[in-house]
Amino acid sequence: MPIGSGASEVALPGLELAGGEVIAPQPGHWIERGPQKRLMVFAGRSHPILAKDIADHLGVELGELEARSFENGETYVRYDESIRGSDLFLVQTGCDPIDQNLMELLQLIQAAKLGSAKRITAVIPLFPYARQDRKAKPREPVTARLVADLLQTAGADRILTMDLHAGQIQGFFTIPVDHMTALPLFARHFRDRGLLGDGVVSVSPDTGRAKQAERFAEMIESDFAIMHKSRPAPDVAQVSGSVSEIAGRVRGKRAIIGDDVIMTGGTMLANVRALKEHGVAEVWIFATHGVFCGESLERFGAAEEIDGIVVTDTVPIDPLRKPEKLTILPIGSLLAETIMNVFADDSVSAIFGGENQLF
Repeated sequence: MPIGSGASEVALPGLELAGGEVIAPQPGHWIERGPQKRLMVFAGRSHPILAKDIADHLGVELGELEARSFENGETYVRYDESIRGSDLFLVQTGCDPIDQNLMELLQLIQAAKLGSAKRITAVIPLFPYARQDRKAKPREPVTARLVADLLQTAGADRILTMDLHAGQIQGFFTIPVDHMTALPLFARHFRDRGLLGDGVVSVSPDTGRAKQAERFAEMIESDFAIMHKSRPAPDVAQVSGSVSEIAGRVRGKRAIIGDDVIMTGGTMLANVRALKEHGVAEVWIFATHGVFCGESLERFGAAEEIDGIVVTDTVPIDPLRKPEKLTILPIGSLLAETIMNVFADDSVSAIFGGENQLF
């Protein structure tokens, strides 16, 4: 209809006034629209129990999706509900089978991108291939960097992970990486058990974990010591029994050794033996990721030198194989709180008092 004609103009919805008057829309820098942001949580097949725990703490149901493997080993995924415009969180941890779980995560990210999700956050409690973070020998790949490139190429907008093996992995990404730590959970656990003060020593299994061991010592108000190890082959550690290999006073104390992950346990068991040779009264172990490859869980359970082992549930552990001295701390509430802060565009580091960057 030509402007200036005698016919009445049609008002846009929401711009009518009583009496038939019409508000003329004013040009601005944005247009307000609803509904507001929509949080959705989906999970792959790596750790359904943890994903359910996270969803329960968030007060939402896990989204419906189909994930299966064809007879030839290929993975197939599909979202069974609309994800358009959602703030989507994908929970998938780096446990066995790692390659299948990683490929499934990449497909879920790409499917979410093609399904018009507004923002895609990959929640990866245990980052896969994190130990391959540098080129230690000629003609080796830096596989952690490759995984970072794959996640970004698939379409991830943000990464949420916990206790990385090395700090430089964050630098492999050009998208935000929210790093969480379970160190306060372990400190609270040991303090509740009375393991704190002058009679306790926080022990770093190697020089790379010295900063974390010192920070943990502050949390439990104890001293700290550093061990030196050599690694002649992957997953094989050697710790000398000489006094020069342990920096710090440990004799007669209750030692707590902390690490980011336990795989075969060779490193940790070698540390335990060396500490016992130096006269420690008790040895306690904690690690964020209790992978326990092969028969390592049984070896730890049978090791008389170890008084207790504490891990989180970032990876699933068979309850039928769980030894009596193993304690599993749940992290679903911590992950849920972090997800909610990301969704609300609030600070993640505020959850940890600014102490989530341990490198």
